[in-house]
Amino acid sequence: MSDIMVNLKSFQSERAVEEHKQPLLCLRSRCKGLMVNACAHAVFFCKLLHLCVSFLRQKESGKVSLISSEESMGSEGLKVGIIGGGHIGKQLARALLELSGISAQNIHISTRRPETLSEFQQLGVECFYDNGQLVAWADIVFLCCLPSHLQQICSGIHAALREPCIVYSLVTAVPLPRLKQLLSYSAILRPQYQCTSRNVENVWGTNGTIRAALQDPIVIQATCPCGPKERITVTGKWLEAVFYAAMNSCMWRHLPHQQALKLLNDVCFPEHCPICAEQKTCCPRFYTSYLKKSFCINLKFVAFHTFPWFDLTTVQMKESPFSQLLARSVLLQNHLTLLYCTSFGVLLAKSGGMASTGLWQQNFFSSCRSRPPYGAGS
Repeated sequence: MSDIMVNLKSFQSERAVEEHKQPLLCLRSRCKGLMVNACAHAVFFCKLLHLCVSFLRQKESGKVSLISSEESMGSEGLKVGIIGGGHIGKQLARALLELSGISAQNIHISTRRPETLSEFQQLGVECFYDNGQLVAWADIVFLCCLPSHLQQICSGIHAALREPCIVYSLVTAVPLPRLKQLLSYSAILRPQYQCTSRNVENVWGTNGTIRAALQDPIVIQATCPCGPKERITVTGKWLEAVFYAAMNSCMWRHLPHQQALKLLNDVCFPEHCPICAEQKTCCPRFYTSYLKKSFCINLKFVAFHTFPWFDLTTVQMKESPFSQLLARSVLLQNHLTLLYCTSFGVLLAKSGGMASTGLWQQNFFSSCRSRPPYGAGS
């Protein structure tokens, strides 16, 4: 008996596998890419916010650097909580432990099955099941749960939430307005990702770990928020919310607005910048003019006033002077790209490739040591 499928190529198993191979590879690469981007941006945000907090807490600013090691991230550093011990929660915890410099004692995980997290407990991470306790302790809380569990979790942590705690949602299926409604809270960050290419090129290191991918300079460049708009990108509103969150931290610690701006400028645009040294220009600066006029009326006349408390959900849903500046200023984009890449220990070379930080890193440490502590004067 002859094969009845001999002339029907689409019914043959080899053809079926070949036809589905490309979409499956694309889906796999996209899934890994989303995870790599989410962990990279969470690590960057934690390092940036920790640096701002450290400038305010430590008397000797020479111990502080965005690319510093764990020795500057002691028990007084940023407190990070993770709700959810599944795949996303574990990947995030590993990335923070390996790359953020935050000590294990400053990372807590709340999950319904803490006994499954022995690898983290052995490293010193406290694992338990009490979401309210976690939220009351943490400076940043990452939501890494399933969408079906989110409403119950929000109901349980609502009473324990207090400013300036920041809720950072990695539950992509739930939009920001719904999160704000569930929590009755405005200090929420939710990165939004766009897949702008069907290219199945394995730029994300599909077969490796998240930690290994985030130690690859090419991957770091691909995850940069101000980088080329290809593959997978995070919207610019996320980057804007990151800096407003930093200003909220300054406000909560009663830092006058002039000193708060100086702090952000020193963190984001350090001395001996290679971009401006090459182009013989001055680094961009954050000014009150980047904020809405209604926020700046009183600030112009009273130097010791703090910034107002910014609603981070509104920041991510509406245009602002900062988002308009970020969209049109290539110089600012280049400097923030430099900041992002050096936070992972790599630096954009003149040719557009990547290189280790080298001399620029040494200059950054030197400039940090030369600055006076914040709160001691502007």
